[in-house]
Amino acid sequence: MAGVAGEPLIRLEGVSFAYKPGHPVLADVHLELHPGERLGLVGPNGSGKTTCLHLIVGLLHPQAGVVWAFGRERGRERDFAEVRARVGLVFQNPDDQLFCPTVLEDVAFGPLNLGWPREKALAAATGALARVGCGELGGRLIHHLSYGEKRLVALAAVLAMEPEVLLLDEPTNGLDEASCERVGEILAALPQAMILVSHQRDFLQALVHRRQSLDISRFAGGPG
Repeated sequence: MAGVAGEPLIRLEGVSFAYKPGHPVLADVHLELHPGERLGLVGPNGSGKTTCLHLIVGLLHPQAGVVWAFGRERGRERDFAEVRARVGLVFQNPDDQLFCPTVLEDVAFGPLNLGWPREKALAAATGALARVGCGELGGRLIHHLSYGEKRLVALAAVLAMEPEVLLLDEPTNGLDEASCERVGEILAALPQAMILVSHQRDFLQALVHRRQSLDISRFAGGPG
C-alpha cells in the first residue's frame, strides 16, 4: 500500500497490560502504524482494543514492553503530553470527552488548549462541525444532545485540532445508517494515519488497509 514505507508513527513493542494482577488484557502485543495507513483493531469484547488506544496516548502505562511515538520511546507524562498534542483520540463514550456547556465551546476547547488564537480556534471548530454535518448545533447545550449527536460532536472536537494521527474507538456506535455513511466518507477522505476500533465489519472493510486481531479473550480483563 502506498504511503506506509519508512519509520512507523506509532509502535508498540512487546506491550503487556493487566487491570488486575494475573489477569492480563494485553500480552506481548506488537503493533505498528505507518504514515497514511488505516489500521483496524479487531477482537471480541474484553480483548484490549480500547486499552491499546489508551496506552498509545499515555492514559494507561504498560507493565511490560515499550510504547514508541513519532520516533521516540515514551514513558514519562511529559513524553505523552507531546503525543496527545499530535494524536486525537475519539473515546468510545462521548460523555467521557464532552464537558463544556455548549457544542461550539467543546469543539473549540482542544485548539484553544493547544495555544491557537481564539479566532482561529473558533473557525476550526465551526468548520469541523460542518464537516460532520452538525453545523447547526454550535449553540446547543451538550446535555440537550442525543447520543448520536454527541458522537458526531466528539469526532468534530478531535478533527478541529488537526491531529497527525487519529485513534477512533467505535466511532459509529449509536449512529443511524446515514450518519455511519457520513462518518465513513469523512474518515476515508482524511490524510491522517488512524487506528479504528469497530464491531461493524462492513464499516471496517470499507476503510482500513489491514486489520490486527487482539483476540486474547481467554484472559479476564478490563474494558475492551
